[in-house]
Amino acid sequence: MKELRDLLVITDLDGTLLDHATYSWAAAAPALDLLRSSGAGLILASSKTAAEIEPLRAEIGFPAWPSIVENGSGLLGADADSYDDLRRVIKNLPQGFHGFGDMDAQEVSSRTGLSLDAAERAKTRQYSEPGLWTGASDELPRFIEAAINAGLTAQQGGRFLTLSFGGTKADRALELIKHYAPTHTIILGDAPNDMGMLDLADSGVIVANPATGDMPRLPGEDTGRIRRTEKPGPKGWSEAVLDIIQHLEDRENQRANG
Repeated sequence: MKELRDLLVITDLDGTLLDHATYSWAAAAPALDLLRSSGAGLILASSKTAAEIEPLRAEIGFPAWPSIVENGSGLLGADADSYDDLRRVIKNLPQGFHGFGDMDAQEVSSRTGLSLDAAERAKTRQYSEPGLWTGASDELPRFIEAAINAGLTAQQGGRFLTLSFGGTKADRALELIKHYAPTHTIILGDAPNDMGMLDLADSGVIVANPATGDMPRLPGEDTGRIRRTEKPGPKGWSEAVLDIIQHLEDRENQRANG
């Protein structure tokens, strides 16, 4: 497509744009290069913190675009910080949740595969608390119910259960779609906490992630609005984005030719 300036891409990171094991985005370079050179928008949407996403956003080459951080609990650059209050609420919930605030950088590193420096950035939280349920599996529903009754939102991602005072990736994505008013929106994700966001897409992509299992079937798959990749992570991401762009170009050429 010759003109992609009105195209907006919103994407999850871990297991989607970033390889689940290595956190590399290199295999997505072909599609990223096309988006960057044509002026299309790219919004990163992740459970990662602002401290993690800001250097990654610059490295990928889209430093001017906003990013959805901490599972939709905030936007990169926002001033509000509710983390200490959140931790106080979590301490009063039934025991069994082991959050990042309970882990040192070494434990975060070992559980995520991040370097120690990256793990420190992952612990620099403002809005949300990811963690693991270490209690009995049949006690998890009671914990989540207690969290909801305490005014929290619980979202299950590819690795962690994340608690916050509210706001989801879908909430933030909808705000940004309304703000930028793109002619076409591509949204990509790999985990249950991406489902609401995918439902907003003109073209949605469920990126294969063997490490987290299959996503449930979404209604948009019946019409072809939502597709699944065969290849995992950034390789599947790049192929899907390029294929959608090619489809949009073909459709545009058909209209132009009458």
